[in-house]
Formats: sequence, C-alpha cells, structure tokens
Amino acid sequence: MAGSINKVILVGNLGRDPEVRTMPSGDRVVTFSVATTESWRDKNTGERRDKTEWHNVAIFNENLGKVAEQYCRKGSKIYIEGQLQTREYTDKDNNQRRTTEIVLQRFRGELTLLDSKGGAGGRGEGDYDAGYGGGGQGGGGSFGRSGPMDRPAQDRRPAQQSGGGLSQQLDDDIPF
Repeated sequence: MAGSINKVILVGNLGRDPEVRTMPSGDRVVTFSVATTESWRDKNTGERRDKTEWHNVAIFNENLGKVAEQYCRKGSKIYIEGQLQTREYTDKDNNQRRTTEIVLQRFRGELTLLDSKGGAGGRGEGDYDAGYGGGGQGGGGSFGRSGPMDRPAQDRRPAQQSGGGLSQQLDDDIPF
C-alpha cells in the first residue's frame, strides 16, 4: 500500500460546552469533549452494561467552529469527522504530557448536529432544524437538511407527471 488514511468518525454527545480560545496567530480554536457509549447485555446476568469512552475534539475550521460555538451545548448529539493527532505540551507543574485528540483542520472535517429542534441542550431561540454539514469545501453550507437521504421520504419521491412536477420541486431547494 502506497499511502495511508487517518480518519475518525464519531457519533456521540458533548460532555461540556464548547470552549473558544484565540491562538497567538489570531486564529481561533474550539475545543470540547465527546462521549461515545457502547451498550450490551451481560450473557451471565442478563443485566444491561455500558462502556463510555471520552474523546477530546479541536476544531480549527473557522465556519465549523462558529457552528459548534453557537449551537452545540453539553448533551448535544453530534456527528464529526476528523483526524487523530497527538501533541506534546508542558503542564503547569512543568511536566511533559502527550494527548491524542480528534482534529478538524481548516479545510477538512465535518460537523453535523443530530439533535432535532427542541432536543437535548435546550437551545431556545437559535434552534436549528436538522443539521449542518461543513468541511473541506470551504466550510460554507447552510442550516437544514444536508442531503437527499436526510430528507423525509415524501420529499424524495419522484415528481408527479402532471402540473410541472420537477421544476416545481427544484424551485423549493434553491439556496439563493
């Protein structure tokens, strides 16, 4: 194999509200933790068991960082795509430390909000409908349904042959 792949996909819940920091260069980084939980039934006791893993996330993509800052709250369910990165730092006691985190780079990565309107996190006024997909294409995007498979089944049906059909259906999805 000539190359390699470093890609992480997580679906989980935020363990804390996003924290925004400004680096010396002026760029902003948004950090938070995500919990993923695996559930199973114990064969011997029949009891339900859970195992939770915690993942640190750092977003360097400006647009995705704004979305995380505005709409993500502790408990929010999200889908993220990023890369694993390990970095070294010196803590306040002058000890060398290493940490591995999921990083969403400036022009890579994806963040999708999975909570429905009024879901976990109790956001209130700035609620979103279904999700936000951003990432390598400049991170733009819009709020709402991100792709055809995310739409309800009735919106995916082929247009009826009577009454203009397809052109009427396309007019509703034009983002400008």
